[in-house]
Amino acid sequence: MPFRSRKAPLVLTPEMRNRLTAFSTSRSEPAHRVERAKFLLAYAAGDSISTISRRLHTNRPKVERSVKKALELGALASLEDLPGRGKGASITSDARTWVVDLACRKPKDLGYSYELWTTRLLALHIQNHCQEAGHPSLMKISRGTVSKILSKAKIRPHKIAYYLERRDPEFETKMAQVLCVYNEVAMLREAANNASSMMIAVLSYDEKPGIQAIQNTAPDLPPVPGKQPDFARDHEYIRHGTVSLLAGIDLISGKVHGMVADRHRSKEFISFLKILDIQYPPEVKLRLILDNHSAHISKETRAYLSTVPNRYEFVFTPKHGSWLNLVESFFGKMARTMLRGIRVASKAELKERIEKYLTEVNETPVVFRWKYGLESISVA
Repeated sequence: MPFRSRKAPLVLTPEMRNRLTAFSTSRSEPAHRVERAKFLLAYAAGDSISTISRRLHTNRPKVERSVKKALELGALASLEDLPGRGKGASITSDARTWVVDLACRKPKDLGYSYELWTTRLLALHIQNHCQEAGHPSLMKISRGTVSKILSKAKIRPHKIAYYLERRDPEFETKMAQVLCVYNEVAMLREAANNASSMMIAVLSYDEKPGIQAIQNTAPDLPPVPGKQPDFARDHEYIRHGTVSLLAGIDLISGKVHGMVADRHRSKEFISFLKILDIQYPPEVKLRLILDNHSAHISKETRAYLSTVPNRYEFVFTPKHGSWLNLVESFFGKMARTMLRGIRVASKAELKERIEKYLTEVNETPVVFRWKYGLESISVA
């Protein structure tokens, strides 16, 4: 006589069957849901408890518990653990709050040499001070438990995330001034037939200091097809110092005016202004967007500007607002392309290579455009 199960059959609606099938084949759901969904689908198909346990390589009691819970609570509800299972929490909520509060303080403020916490150091500190703080439940806390408490509180005291403090009280006003200039440039570009007929030139200016002159101690080896796909370079090198690039981009024509120097003091900045003075007709007003570097507002610079009245106009970006200056995009592109991996025999060669790059760029000038935030700015 064939075996007949005494358990009630599990009746699944099409929707429930589809959801259980999705659970049983999922790679992202918890393992207990996937396993229980397989149990229920097999049982609903008519398989016995023994057959299911053999085929899925598990034990009968586990399958029986899942089926019983499904018959009592419903198929989908049975996929979750019932509340109240497992050992009760031994660490009180007040103790967890105290742990999080400790993690939000720096170790150096508690007498340690460390700047940031490690889970080992934090767990050791908790074990040594939990009694006096009134949290004896933390006497045997482990690093793993500390990590779980901090993870649940979404605290990462071993990490540093940088932010930008706005130290300029007039940040918004100065930013609006810069954006007004960009808006005006866009209108001038549309109205002008050519840059030489304009009575104003707008330039985005800044310095790129610390460009290193580095020389190889051994020659680079070229790629070899099928053997070596990259250029091979010896890890040792010789430093010859650094140079600074002083550059301004004409935002109407796209031409880059540049000067390479050993330093970027007031003396070099004045020399760059004199280069611009030669490059543009005397009747053209030179408007420069630049940052608050000391060389731009020094006594030497102001003394030179007094000799050429009404020739220059400076529009300063706010402090910590260098991202508003379009020339930074040019510097970024230069660092990613021409300067990437560069090797030279001397500072003189580095200067020559940079000047050659500026010449190549000006053969096909690119007009840099600022778009973000211009719709909210109106030029009077």
